[in-house]
Amino acid sequence: MDYLSNNVAVNLKRIRKSKSMSLDQVSEQTGVSKSMLAQIERGTANPSLGVLGKITSGLRIEFQELIQPPRVDCCLVTPAELVPTKEVAGQYKVWTCLPYEDTRLVEVYRIEVEPGGVYISGSHGEKTREYLAVMEGVLTLECHGEKYEIHRDQVFKFETDQEHVYRNTGKEKACCTCFFLDYH
Repeated sequence: MDYLSNNVAVNLKRIRKSKSMSLDQVSEQTGVSKSMLAQIERGTANPSLGVLGKITSGLRIEFQELIQPPRVDCCLVTPAELVPTKEVAGQYKVWTCLPYEDTRLVEVYRIEVEPGGVYISGSHGEKTREYLAVMEGVLTLECHGEKYEIHRDQVFKFETDQEHVYRNTGKEKACCTCFFLDYH
């Protein structure tokens, strides 16, 4: 099942249940057959825009409500089980732990920089702030024309509207968790 079909399947079922409606009732209200609705909820159908239009109109919801990523109340992420988003052998690895979702305000990354390694990050745009928590080792962060040394169990905050550099000048791997806040 592709990403969008999954979103529609999960959202349609959640919306139907939140309205305490059976498939028969949704079918009657939308003009979409019960079997098609069941297939959509199982993710086995690929509904046309016309069918999705009937559903949104009949249920009196916005189209976006059907296609947006479903709400996730809890989520456990183990970076070691993820494929790194970016990686240069002997330098660094970056994992996207929690991508921007819903309101697109926060994103969470894990970054590991090997001894002697350097990770250069471009600007994340205006009104974007990073909170960097070092979990292992020591990272030197170069931003806004300055160098800052952040040790294990320390947290550093900075604006990410320009290029910044994570550098490990130590003899052990440095790991940090980064929280990006978009405050547009």
